[in-house]
Amino acid sequence: MTGCKGTHRFRLYSGCALPRLWRCAPLAAVLALALGSGGCSMSYSLDSFFGGSKPEITGSIPPPPSAKEDGGLPPEADLAYARAAASEVLGRGEKDASLPWENPQTGARGTVTPIASAYVQDGKTCRDFLASYVAGPAQAWMQGEACKQKEGWQVRALKPWKKS
Repeated sequence: MTGCKGTHRFRLYSGCALPRLWRCAPLAAVLALALGSGGCSMSYSLDSFFGGSKPEITGSIPPPPSAKEDGGLPPEADLAYARAAASEVLGRGEKDASLPWENPQTGARGTVTPIASAYVQDGKTCRDFLASYVAGPAQAWMQGEACKQKEGWQVRALKPWKKS
């Protein structure tokens, strides 16, 4: 055989495919360019590469009252009603009792329920309780501790409830 020209009637592989591949190169280039810039898209984020992992805060949706900066507790005006309900329900000394509360000015409401038994701490009788808080679509639970004083039960601690 001399060169890449065949003398056969039927085109058989002659071992010289390179000239035939170069004829397809412009078509392959156009196809690659079309696929690379075509209608297919991928979504990905480069924020993690550039340290921009904090979400943008626009302020268009106010945070719920239970997510305030003061430790996640509802407003003090509502907490006053919850504390008063805690003092009253604990003063009754009933087992498995709950007492609803409501702030008529804000519409916030909830219930206070004593949990566990009374215990002595620092020479005072104390008891733990759970309080619910509902204001519009916002809902929260708080856990508290109240101790018996001369004037009745006083709430010593109140914080957002965390499931254990």
